[in-house]
Amino acid sequence: MANNMAGNTATRAKILIVEDNLTNLELFMDILDNIGGYRCVFTTSGEEAVEIASREKPDLILLDIQLPGMDGLTVGNILKSNDDTKHLKIVALTAHALKGDREMFLEKGFDGYIPKPIKMKEFLDAIENYLGR
Repeated sequence: MANNMAGNTATRAKILIVEDNLTNLELFMDILDNIGGYRCVFTTSGEEAVEIASREKPDLILLDIQLPGMDGLTVGNILKSNDDTKHLKIVALTAHALKGDREMFLEKGFDGYIPKPIKMKEFLDAIENYLGR
């Protein structure tokens, strides 16, 4: 797969990945950075996710729901209720993949939903879609 955005840092979207499983985190970072050409920032903590999102204003947040401490639903609620961060696009990236889960996350204010485990092409296509590219 061609990486046609990697060389131009001015057009590379910044994605915040919030994931506590280090294997998943490495996989998502590798796909998004090395194959997709995105700039990635990451954390394994919900509390840090709120801080990073407020400071960095990423183009997209991929948010695991089952995090230790502050869970992803709480993170999403905090970000969507703050005037400085309510415009940020937040996508649930979760193993919650039962019928109705997608609708539930959208009703809770998430901008999208990607079930785990991911498939690389579908994952990248979904990221492009959420970024409006």
